Amino acid sequence: MRINNILISQPLTGGSNSPYLELSKNKNVNIYFRSFIEIIGASSNDVRKQKIDFSDFTVVLFISKRSVDNYFRLSESMRFKVPITMRYVCQTKAIAYYLQKYIVYRKRKIHIGNSSFKDIIPYIKKYYKEKFLLPSSDILKPEIPNMLNKSNVFWKRAILYKTTSSDLSDLKHVNYDILVFFNPAEIKSLFENFPNFNQNNIKIATFGKNTLDAAAQAGLKIDIKVPTPEFPSMSMALEEYIKKYNSIIKKNKVK
Repeated sequence: MRINNILISQPLTGGSNSPYLELSKNKNVNIYFRSFIEIIGASSNDVRKQKIDFSDFTVVLFISKRSVDNYFRLSESMRFKVPITMRYVCQTKAIAYYLQKYIVYRKRKIHIGNSSFKDIIPYIKKYYKEKFLLPSSDILKPEIPNMLNKSNVFWKRAILYKTTSSDLSDLKHVNYDILVFFNPAEIKSLFENFPNFNQNNIKIATFGKNTLDAAAQAGLKIDIKVPTPEFPSMSMALEEYIKKYNSIIKKNKVK
């Protein structure tokens, strides 16, 4: 059977400019979007229970757009006026650009990494006298606190939002040709909703090493691994895989 139906375990982003819509059109496949996880923001009391006072910190480390949203949401609800002297360190350019939603963009106060957290460690070490706040979800890559601890700087983690599994009972059966996952929490959600899930002939696509590891630990066979030098994006990898897979199916039918 050729590949006809793909399920992306996240909501559609980018609107009509989404590369997945272009992929659906070019390859004549159905692509469905269903968020496997839900994000629940922490309350002011949750932050206080962690003994976190935003005013104690001079630098904020942002590792995701959600961390940006929740930091400023809680700053407002806790009546903390973020000073114009605050420094920001963003793991990627995309996060730094997103930060403009909340502040007047000044490069002198924003340091931007290339892609991974280790890219910003030299900057953190340079300003070792500063006090660093790391807003995050309840799920955090262990290498991040490890790197910060080795940097010998004052830092604290603030859990500002939590990730929970969505109720996927509306799916009934996960009968798709390809399932696409972007983080370990989505793998967890799959098995919490479908404890007897059997992969059978379903193809699995994962983005990032942590997602790949989670899928492998769950006993899944991974067919598409992203990113790679050749395919930095999931849409590119899917397009190439569909092209090759459907071509093989077509040749076999001719024989």
